[in-house]
Amino acid sequence: MFKKFIWLEWKAFTRASSFSANVAIKILMILGAIYFCAAFLIGGVAAYMLPKEEMHADPVEIINRYVIYYFLFDLIIRLLLQQLPVMNIRPLLTLPVRRGIIVHYAMGKSFISVFNIFSFFFFVPIFVLMLVDGRDPLHTILWFLAMWALVYCNNLLNILLNKKTALLVLFLAIAAALIASVYYSLFDVTLYTAPFFDGIYQNYLIAVLPVLAFAGLYYITYRYYMNHLRLDTGLKGKEEVASTQDFTWLNRFGTMATFLKNDLKLILRNKRSKTSVMMSVLFIFYGLAFYTGALEMYDNTPMKMFASIFVTGGFMFTFGQFVPSWDSAYYPLMMSQNIPYRQYIASKWWLMVIAVAISTLLCSFYAYFGIEIYLMILSGAIFNIGVNSLLVLLGGAYLKTPIDLASAKQAFGNKQAFNVKTLIIGLPKLLLPMGLYWAGAAFISPIAGFAFVAGAGFLGLVFRKAAFRAIERIYKSEKYSTIAAYKQIN
Repeated sequence: MFKKFIWLEWKAFTRASSFSANVAIKILMILGAIYFCAAFLIGGVAAYMLPKEEMHADPVEIINRYVIYYFLFDLIIRLLLQQLPVMNIRPLLTLPVRRGIIVHYAMGKSFISVFNIFSFFFFVPIFVLMLVDGRDPLHTILWFLAMWALVYCNNLLNILLNKKTALLVLFLAIAAALIASVYYSLFDVTLYTAPFFDGIYQNYLIAVLPVLAFAGLYYITYRYYMNHLRLDTGLKGKEEVASTQDFTWLNRFGTMATFLKNDLKLILRNKRSKTSVMMSVLFIFYGLAFYTGALEMYDNTPMKMFASIFVTGGFMFTFGQFVPSWDSAYYPLMMSQNIPYRQYIASKWWLMVIAVAISTLLCSFYAYFGIEIYLMILSGAIFNIGVNSLLVLLGGAYLKTPIDLASAKQAFGNKQAFNVKTLIIGLPKLLLPMGLYWAGAAFISPIAGFAFVAGAGFLGLVFRKAAFRAIERIYKSEKYSTIAAYKQIN
């Protein structure tokens, strides 16, 4: 049966309208995976050899002391980037296929993840070097199996935490507290975790505990999926008290008001759009990693300009980049009506402009780090309004990824949102303001750098109507291919 599932997914992949883009994605992903595998392999060798040669300490003791941070950051990265196991399950529920087989297959897919492969390349060189050093083979094998079981525990925790919002928030709060306590030397969690990991290497019974933890998490995840694997569970809507929102104050915008009202209702009523808006709020605090000087690699003006684009453009990058995919559920119906494309595009532009303006006001607290920082944020906001908003709309013409509004999954993006055209259009969003600032600051003064970035934004505003006309033509030329793509289930 597993072979049949693999065959069905291969058919869905090859028959999708975005097949050529998916092939390009897979090739780039393979090249990226090879690079990161090599990096983790080198990291594993360094984790063992540096303590031995530079610190003249027992490398196993050092690894056991700090490996808790590896698993903590591994889980955080998984929560941000790893996609959950997905199958087109509903059609299978009407067929004579046991639900347990469906669940085991969906969970098994998650174990074939690049994150698990990266961990494999990190721990294997450590395992080999431990054997080469003449350590007890049985203790070494049990230690390696325990580490591997903990990697798979992270894999299952990612599934459970993504399904339970309250647990996810609790974990992120605990992780943030631990990281802050270590940074400010308030609490050292390794004092309590190091004895456990040392015990895994030294005691056979303790080495079994991670394996038992993995088995328990697998059973919990399996039961969770089994309890929710029903047609009526997936199809029955959540009963709520009906309410209407007219947004009559938007009527002053004329024809465009219809689209603005539709977007606001979409944001307020759907899980995926709400998640994107919440993520855009978090982008406001992204600048703390750059403006405080906490990280030396970010403590330079070009990187601070990079951050200025993000802190004011969070909504534009999380919500705006999926225009017009937010309307994919009813896009064919919209295109069958006599709808002026110009007004549709302008409404999306105004929505992003308002969001950038609000974000800029909320970023006022960054003035605490100096007026120069806030001038940088203001120039980045003007660039976002004048240039990046138009680039986002232009990229949307080539982005043909339908969005499930009832789902909050993949809030940080979607691998199907990639193609060569959107990549080329997306590069100037970040590289151009950094280049403009560097040119002005290097040859004139930092203030000139801000003026160059803001000037590009003002030029975008001046030629906005011409840009709208060009974008409108592209949207019309891509109209039917977009409609066809939105009808694809997979």
